[in-house]
Amino acid sequence: MGRQRLTFLADFVQALTRRTRAGEAETLTALARPALERATVACAVLMGRIGDASRVAVAEQALSAYGELNPDEKLRFFHELRDTYGVDPERIRAAYAAWDATPDAAAVADLFLAVEPARQTLLRRLNLSPGATLQLVQMRQDLLEAMRQDPSLAPIDQDFAHLLASWFNRGFLRMRRIDWNTPAAILEKIMAYESVHRMQGWQDLKRRLSEADRRLFAFFHPATGDEPLIFVEVALTHGIPEAIGPILTAPESRDPAPADTAVFYSINNSLAGLKGVSFGNFLIKQVVAELSAELPDLSCFVTLSPVPGFARWLASQDDNRARALSQTLIAGDWQADAATVDRLRPEVLALAARYIVAEKGRGGLPADPVARFHLGNGASAHRLNWPADFAPSALKAAHGLMINYLYELDRIETRHEAFVRDGTVAHGPQLADALASQG
Repeated sequence: MGRQRLTFLADFVQALTRRTRAGEAETLTALARPALERATVACAVLMGRIGDASRVAVAEQALSAYGELNPDEKLRFFHELRDTYGVDPERIRAAYAAWDATPDAAAVADLFLAVEPARQTLLRRLNLSPGATLQLVQMRQDLLEAMRQDPSLAPIDQDFAHLLASWFNRGFLRMRRIDWNTPAAILEKIMAYESVHRMQGWQDLKRRLSEADRRLFAFFHPATGDEPLIFVEVALTHGIPEAIGPILTAPESRDPAPADTAVFYSINNSLAGLKGVSFGNFLIKQVVAELSAELPDLSCFVTLSPVPGFARWLASQDDNRARALSQTLIAGDWQADAATVDRLRPEVLALAARYIVAEKGRGGLPADPVARFHLGNGASAHRLNWPADFAPSALKAAHGLMINYLYELDRIETRHEAFVRDGTVAHGPQLADALASQG
């Protein structure tokens, strides 16, 4: 660290910790420096020996300065985190040697501290600032964007992922039902974050919150206030739906007959910076419990889910059968021809069943991300539906294919264990028949 920066660091500490009139002048001088310099110096100060009250003030200034950075400056800031706040190899070697000589609990603790990157301590100290948790989630979102340009930043993301998984532990989450009486600020966020089936304004939102046949539940965290982390939209229906259109466009009934099916038709993770932090499995199970207690006539709990990887997978297959079907579906002539749809349906279902049940991705898990989510939660792949969604995004990603995942209360844990232990993909008779049709 150069002499000029050392001088600024000392001035910065004094400016933020002194309360004299001269200190106020120093504060103005220090805060007039470029945002990237203020952010990096504030981080250096945070890692030094200062009192708790000063740490809060410095953390606040660090995050404030970070918020002023443009994308190129954020990239340079992340390079600073990568290069300056890693691990000390000599400390690791010494700690390992001490453990190797005396492998007791104290030596293990020392080794654990040695191998933890200094970034994790820095992030914890940044989190001392009021409202910092949400700002750090946003910082991680920026980091994920920066990693597309520079994959060498991945170690920083590992530190973020480790800490966020702890900070957003299930024990801290609170589920709330969202209705028309929910504060407008939260309702606006729900509309903004809905990405599966976009809302067309307030009337659309009001319909999805109807007391008669709709429910919406969200998870919140004390550190992020009124920011919904994940939410699920539920339709109360008779029987299992096979298309999304009738759910999204159904007129409101003031006095519907008691429903027998709860359909989870839209699940949205709100904050990109929480990628990889799992909330959905807890949310769905808690919603099932809530609905079962409120509406005892419900006997079936299913999703109506997209199949986002199907079109890409189908186009990547080498066999003539899959290639021909992909080209036909991409052409799109089938969309307005019921006879063509009927002719193509068995072929679509057969290949879709292969994709859901047999196609594997990294780690031997199902290739489709939505399948991994629901099967990992203990659901079964119950029924494929085609065509079920004519939205342009659904046609592009899955040629309009959707699927019902079935949550059977007395089999959720068994299926979850079989999936985790053996990779078993529980599936219903329709998918089994479609697989058998392929010989």
